[in-house]
Amino acid sequence: MSCQFDPKQVPTADLGTPAREGAPVSLSIDGVEITVPAGTSVLRAAALQGARLPRLCATDSLEPFGSCRMCLVEIDGLRGYLAACTTPVSEGMAVRTQSETLARLRRGVMELYVSDHPLDCLACAANGACELQTVAGQVGLREVRYGLAGANHLAEAKDESNPYFDYDPAKCIVCNRCVRACEETQGTFALSIVGRGFDSRVRAAGGEDFLGSECVSCGACVQACPTATLVEKSVVELGQPERSVTTTCAYCGVGCGFRAELKGERVVRMTPDRDGRANHGHSCVKGRFAWGYATHPDRIVKPMLRAGIHEAWREVSWEQALEHVAGEFRRLQLRYGRDAIGGISSSRCTNEETYLVQKLVRAAFGNNNIDTCARVCHSPTGYGLKQTLGESAGTQDFDSVLSADVILVIGANPSDAHPVFGSLLRRRLREGSRLIVIDPRRIDLADTPHARPALHLALRPGSNVAVLNALAHVLVSEGLLDQDFIDRRCEADAFRRWRDFAAEPDNAPERVVEASGVPAALIREAARLYASGGNAAIYYGLGVTEHSQGSTAVMAIANLAMATGNLGRAGVGVNPLRGQNNVQGSCDMGSFPHELPGYRHVSDDAVRASFEVDWGVILQPEPGLRIPNMLDAALDGGFKGLYCQGEDIVQSDPNTQHVAAALLAMECVVVQDLFLNETAKYAHVFLPGSSFLEKDGTFTNAERRISRVRRAMRPLAGMADWEVTAALAAALGYPMVYKHPSEIMDEIARLTPSFAGVNYAKLDRLGGLQWPCNEAAPEGTPVMHVDAFSRGLGRFVVTRYVATSERAGKRFPLLLTTGRILSQYNVGAQTRRTENRVWHAEDRLEIHPTDAEARGIVDGDWVAVRSRAGDTALRAKVTERVAPGVVYTTFHHPESGANVVTTDNSDWATNCPEYKVTAVEVRKTARPSDWQRRFQGFGDEQQRLLAAGRRTGSPTE
Repeated sequence: MSCQFDPKQVPTADLGTPAREGAPVSLSIDGVEITVPAGTSVLRAAALQGARLPRLCATDSLEPFGSCRMCLVEIDGLRGYLAACTTPVSEGMAVRTQSETLARLRRGVMELYVSDHPLDCLACAANGACELQTVAGQVGLREVRYGLAGANHLAEAKDESNPYFDYDPAKCIVCNRCVRACEETQGTFALSIVGRGFDSRVRAAGGEDFLGSECVSCGACVQACPTATLVEKSVVELGQPERSVTTTCAYCGVGCGFRAELKGERVVRMTPDRDGRANHGHSCVKGRFAWGYATHPDRIVKPMLRAGIHEAWREVSWEQALEHVAGEFRRLQLRYGRDAIGGISSSRCTNEETYLVQKLVRAAFGNNNIDTCARVCHSPTGYGLKQTLGESAGTQDFDSVLSADVILVIGANPSDAHPVFGSLLRRRLREGSRLIVIDPRRIDLADTPHARPALHLALRPGSNVAVLNALAHVLVSEGLLDQDFIDRRCEADAFRRWRDFAAEPDNAPERVVEASGVPAALIREAARLYASGGNAAIYYGLGVTEHSQGSTAVMAIANLAMATGNLGRAGVGVNPLRGQNNVQGSCDMGSFPHELPGYRHVSDDAVRASFEVDWGVILQPEPGLRIPNMLDAALDGGFKGLYCQGEDIVQSDPNTQHVAAALLAMECVVVQDLFLNETAKYAHVFLPGSSFLEKDGTFTNAERRISRVRRAMRPLAGMADWEVTAALAAALGYPMVYKHPSEIMDEIARLTPSFAGVNYAKLDRLGGLQWPCNEAAPEGTPVMHVDAFSRGLGRFVVTRYVATSERAGKRFPLLLTTGRILSQYNVGAQTRRTENRVWHAEDRLEIHPTDAEARGIVDGDWVAVRSRAGDTALRAKVTERVAPGVVYTTFHHPESGANVVTTDNSDWATNCPEYKVTAVEVRKTARPSDWQRRFQGFGDEQQRLLAAGRRTGSPTE
């Protein structure tokens, strides 16, 4: 007998040790011939051959360790009994996995494990899913000869400090899997084995318990544990799940695959999918544990109406609500004109849902007044990459980072905002890749354990373009260009203009020190490393785009990549780290007022005609209003109605008081969401939304990967979001008839060239794919621009630095910048309704000790933060993570008012707000700001009105 293993095949079963790549090696296992790649363990080869070896310390997500001694085998020509997990195959090897001696040895080892383990299987949370229990049965253990009178660990106390999982040392077999998962998968090194021999135990570093330790609650240790030592509290409470549904996480732009494990329609836990193409079985605290918001008591599951924002809500039927909205929108257009209403699509909803919202606006509203939250985060990415490379998206897949020799991270904090990708990046750093960080703040990534020191260019907020131009100057002046790549792949005239510009003395590192605060020598070192250190990849985030020169900075980044030939292969590229789960998809689907799906301009007659034929309407050729234009037009009296699906612009957009005033000026604000968010407090109609667990569809992540979202439970409000939008269109007299979201995707594919080959059957078969997906790339495109750029030849762009008008001065001497933290997500509407609030219950203002001392501020003091736009109050966190002259805060809690102080400055090309640079003054205070007192009062009033409506309202009123 013989069998051949295809290494390209992705197994779903755990094969004990990781796959290897190498020349074919043939061996026999229990008389059966098998061929596997060199470096494969005997344990994995046996599993592929079908031999089921017992094991406890081994799993194919971790490197072999060989501690449990359960997988012992006999090998001809070798003395003794070898651990199959740590023994590599060799040509001609003959392995025996079963014999009387092996069976006796395995039972003896298992007997020792069980002698120091609670025998409470029937009451244990892991009963039926415990590897120790399974292996005991596998080796035929029926009795334990050793009594419990000797030393044991059975009386050790549980650690229940973590809100999501328990640690029971009495059940620990010290297999080391949790420690290795923390090191290899997560890269936090928060767990270790302390003591020796019988005294060996698992301990969390930096604290007496898990909650107070350096553990980031990613769940890798829980996932790796073979017993109930580390177990989810939800499993303890509800028992083992009965079924699972594979879906995609609805938090950040990494797009992790998960299995929603359920009892009936109640979620028991979310387990990272081993076959998830973006996460490979890893997770973070949000996706793994913070899913309870989906069934939180704050969920509003009935439509509501009210005439004014100071009146009580009235619960109505879906039919009444949609007819009311349709009537109001028709009235507003008759009175104020066709352009008096518009819509905002959601970056948290599916591709199919955002597609329908822009279709609703264009086909039923009859205008192009559609925008999305990408306006306030990555619209400069779309503009800048389109101008230079020809496509409005990142160039690589996430796994590409494992081939990078130099990694430049600018304006991004992957460990907090994209933690699963951050773990992958840290893995590459531990393998030897060099890191350059360009950020005003020292992010955690710069201090990756067991990695070489990072180059940290702690630039002054607002000086990104100056620093990027200085890097370009070094490339040009020191002859570090890849001229062959440039000659073959780029426009010659555009390159010459850029080269001459970059060579100008004003761009020299020594000339930009005053503007940037970065030493010239450090800029030169970073430029040389990026150009000559091997494969070099750039990853950037909102610290690049949310500036007055956001689009300029994106083009400057693309210039650097083209100039050094770092495009078109694994390990290189220009990679925007998208913030929300489907912000890439919302852009792909045509949610900008100037573009139809696939980033094609509305003025293109041929493109517009294809949609007109399919949709049966005439479309407007002129771009509509962006979100800032809608708000300004509302204050001017010309914009009166808004359909806002799944976005909270009052909390997330800049200059909060301006946004609120604009909403107050509208006559019909419709909010569709899970909760009564800050924007909904200004709404006249509330339409209940559905969580990702309640819908079918797709998300597109930051690597352009389209992944399936699958319904795990019925929509609590009766309809998924796509069904609500379709019903509203029908109420407006424009039926959009679909039986299932797969039919919407079929329409998207029919009308959008980059999605032409996408359908649900293919997504299910491949586990997701990256666009473009068409005849030229039927299974997607992991790496873009391989032989040519999407626009043909790459285009260098002159990126002259223009200092922002928002500068520190005598009145406002500090520069405020903002960002995110690991445990909370965006505006916090989801994570604040989970136990994640334990780690971040409030937003704080980080301030350097020098600036704090000058103002008499100590850690924990309340401080007033004032800008030319407004003021708020936060508690101070004194830290050297920020430089003198810079302060920093997060924006996850609405009462913090971070966006009350941000101004209406924006990117010159896209109107993306300049969140990252706000001149402020900071001083001690003893009371909340005037805005916060008004906010609290208005919030209390809205809660009273909601409660009153729920008490008196009726769906049939």
